[in-house]
Amino acid sequence: MSLSTTPSSREQQRLDWARDATGNPALGLERASVDAGFRSYWRTTGITPSLIVMDSPPGKDNVQPWLRIRTLLLEGGVRVPDVLAQDVEQGFLLLEDLGVDTYLHRIDADNADAMFDAAFAQLLRVQAIPVPEGFPEYDEPSLLRELRLFDEWFLGTHLGVQLSAEETERLFEVYRLLIERALAQPQVFVHRDFMPRNLMPCGDGTAVIDFQDAVRGPVAYDAICLFKDAFLSWPEERVAGWLAKYHSLAVEAGIPVPALAHFRDDADLIGIHRHLKVIGIFARLNHRDGKPRYVADAPRFLAYLDAVLPRHPELQALADVLDTHVRPALLAQTAAA
Repeated sequence: MSLSTTPSSREQQRLDWARDATGNPALGLERASVDAGFRSYWRTTGITPSLIVMDSPPGKDNVQPWLRIRTLLLEGGVRVPDVLAQDVEQGFLLLEDLGVDTYLHRIDADNADAMFDAAFAQLLRVQAIPVPEGFPEYDEPSLLRELRLFDEWFLGTHLGVQLSAEETERLFEVYRLLIERALAQPQVFVHRDFMPRNLMPCGDGTAVIDFQDAVRGPVAYDAICLFKDAFLSWPEERVAGWLAKYHSLAVEAGIPVPALAHFRDDADLIGIHRHLKVIGIFARLNHRDGKPRYVADAPRFLAYLDAVLPRHPELQALADVLDTHVRPALLAQTAAA
């Protein structure tokens, strides 16, 4: 039986819109990148220079937050993609093509210092943007909702772990501490996924993409995102050096960071929050959305937790859950595979 090559209605709608927006009836589209969500990106073929079509299907994704936050970033001096045409109702944007390589493709042990220096320059601009009234906040409900992804989706659904009442209460005490420390940090404009995959070498500097989930939140959040990534890991001593470099630049730029020792603790704790959230999201992508490839990176985030938790005895309950339940369950899954 042969597979049909007839385009879906959305594929045809996207192609027709791109041809109309560019005025080129012979234009083609090819996949530019794969995203964990519903949004997709397509590179034009048949024209020079190539352009990018962002497809945000109505009812599944909304392009307006992306446009609104892009304006704020642009006004703050952040390099973001140019918008050449837009159709909010259909969920299409025509963007400049910044190239095929992100930081993730180019960064290595030798060039990381220079590339992160360029990333710092953009991050400081992001953090200096005044947060508008009514902007989404990393408040207590949203922070807790993200932490619960870990116990609901990763522990429960993915590993089949059921904690005792005492273990649950101790884990929730960890959650409460992480939330309290996050809310106590100076609050700034937070990209929320400021990582190498969302940074692009661009001319003499760096362009920032995938900023649609920005919030007002903890000042250490984006800095730790940059170094504790889903796709590559760095030695802890290099991470410590980069955090110190960022902190020094932030002080110079007037970003409201606390003293370095306090900032390191803040970065540790908001990093633990993010690691737990990401592990839970990976499990949810696997079991709810049928996207299994992400959960294979869960061990990287467990390694991040292992590197930090010994510095924070107040979080021993989380370390106990990892030792008592997570590692044995992962070993059992590996043995059964």
